[in-house]
Amino acid sequence: MASVTRSKRRFKLWLFEGIKKAEGPHEQEGQHHQHPWWKVMCLTGVDYFSTLGYQPGIAFVAAGALSPIATLVLVLLTLFGALPMYNRVAAESPHGDGSISMLENLLSRWKGKLFVLCLLGFAATSFIITITLSAADAAVHIADNPYAPRFFEHHIIVTLVLITLLGAIFLKGFKEAIGIAVLLVVVYIIMNLIVVATGIYQILTHPDVLSNWKNAVFTHPKVQGNPLLIIGVSLVVFPKLALGLSGFETGVVVMPLVKGDRALTEEDLESIHTTRSSRKTEPTAQQLLEGRIRNTRKLLTSAALIMSVMLIGSSLITTMLIPPEEFRPETDVQEAGKANGRALAFLAHTYLGDWFGTAYDLSTISILWFAGSSAMAGLLNIVPRYLPRYGMAPEWAGATRPLTLVLTAICFLVTLFFKADVDAQGGAYATGVLALMTSAAIAVTLSTRRKGEKMWLAFLAISLVFVFTTVANIIEEPEGIKIALVFIAGIVFTSLFSRVWRTTELRIKKVELDDSAKAIINEASAGTIRIVTNRCDRGDALEYQMKEKEKREDNHIPTSEPIIFFEVSLGDASEFSGVMHVRGEHVDGYRVLRTESPVVPNAIAAFLLYLRDRTGKLPHVYFGWSEGNPLVYIFKYIAFGEGDTAPVTHEVLRQAEKDPERRPTVHVGG
Repeated sequence: MASVTRSKRRFKLWLFEGIKKAEGPHEQEGQHHQHPWWKVMCLTGVDYFSTLGYQPGIAFVAAGALSPIATLVLVLLTLFGALPMYNRVAAESPHGDGSISMLENLLSRWKGKLFVLCLLGFAATSFIITITLSAADAAVHIADNPYAPRFFEHHIIVTLVLITLLGAIFLKGFKEAIGIAVLLVVVYIIMNLIVVATGIYQILTHPDVLSNWKNAVFTHPKVQGNPLLIIGVSLVVFPKLALGLSGFETGVVVMPLVKGDRALTEEDLESIHTTRSSRKTEPTAQQLLEGRIRNTRKLLTSAALIMSVMLIGSSLITTMLIPPEEFRPETDVQEAGKANGRALAFLAHTYLGDWFGTAYDLSTISILWFAGSSAMAGLLNIVPRYLPRYGMAPEWAGATRPLTLVLTAICFLVTLFFKADVDAQGGAYATGVLALMTSAAIAVTLSTRRKGEKMWLAFLAISLVFVFTTVANIIEEPEGIKIALVFIAGIVFTSLFSRVWRTTELRIKKVELDDSAKAIINEASAGTIRIVTNRCDRGDALEYQMKEKEKREDNHIPTSEPIIFFEVSLGDASEFSGVMHVRGEHVDGYRVLRTESPVVPNAIAAFLLYLRDRTGKLPHVYFGWSEGNPLVYIFKYIAFGEGDTAPVTHEVLRQAEKDPERRPTVHVGG
């Protein structure tokens, strides 16, 4: 029995090892192990670069012979739209908040929270579907290889196994995930360069291929030889190619993993928030943070340039060298073409032989499977940043391993729901990606306009392009928005249910006193500590005189025993928890402690427990009865953080301190 207990204890320690709070303005403690930017680029790039496995085929199905021109439009938007846009996001959210926090700051209180919950729904759609779709696509590539055993035709089982392996790697740690990502990306890019170079060689040595493509472009049924229509049709079909933009949001979400000029320490993070640095001769923490921003921009730029070259090259060779019938999708009456969803793999087998083709398949399968790692990394960074702060997740959500298990389980459910069907998940994936990029474009536009920068007009144009692309995608793939709405509804419902369920938690993470408050408490600790709660009206001596008289008479407090007034003004009630700063004041001889909190009863309870622990004495707190409908008070408490304060304070104390002998005493009179 003792050995079983020890094993359970060791497992629990392992499971919750490394639990930390998110780095950033909302949480000052905690940090991530940081890596060189090019390694983090490989982690985010497994998703971005893996789209080469299916993007050329999608482009040809959407645009036919116009595929290279439509792909050029995608590349131009990448380099002159998405890249500068996310460079700005990186500068304004270097702690990994992403574009979501930029929009959160534009709206106040509950409006901002509900808006962010909707964006988190799109983020969840994008990241979760990235994991499940990529694993399902990898399973398809395995089954399509001529040397694959028949067992691998069981797509659902293979997909679940791949997701399990991905989760197991993150249970091991981020370091291992980044190491695997670097290896897979380097091998995959090299093999794609070989395939693209081989394809270009075939085009150069067979001039008729180029002339046939030109004829196909000008005889396209929607073009009819008009060069302007070529551009117009390419612009119209471009939204169908938008999956080639995935990866940018993940690049800024995982910024805490990026090492600047040197790794940021906890002391550096603290100095960023307090705008002080104790090291005068070394770089300041803010300068180190700017180093992270510079390196993240290198990450984004390098990934965009690599992908742009590969997209153009792959589109040219697949369009010119693969017969159109090989791109046909699977239908009830005919099988899919051999290049459907695997155009570059088709060329690898055709021109470099089945052995190289199989090696290319293995590389593609590996990076498609591991494409989910960038999404998993994004979720493991974004969930602890928002959900606990919104009251949606317990503190253990800050630990990587239990959160990995939860996310893996969700991916299992999504895979089973969609039966590991790649096409069924494609619309939801595109919707999630485009919604996040559109929100980022709008956030950057509003931010630059507020700062009076002329660039806001350029970002406005980029925003309009993304809005058009998102709307066009939703019209083309309406199932995608339906799935995203399910995720949004789930997150909003979970948030509301969690806040109701957890209303009587303490919710105050820390109590801090100024010097005056410390002096008042130290003086009061010589006798019985008596706290009188007060909703501040005028804040003058007459108000405190009347309040003191009332409480002494109702509760028989001797006039010889001093009392302290405690006033809690309501802050942002949409915040679930926070640090409580208490300041002391003297008003005509009356001692008053004042603070601000998102929730009043919980703040009073937290302060009483703090007094007990600081002074070693049980404080007494005095309330008056509230008059009104109890149901109305319950709603006011949940939505606005205040209500029938006395009974809620008592309940919070009862749950926070199980021993009645150590529980502060609550008095209600009047």
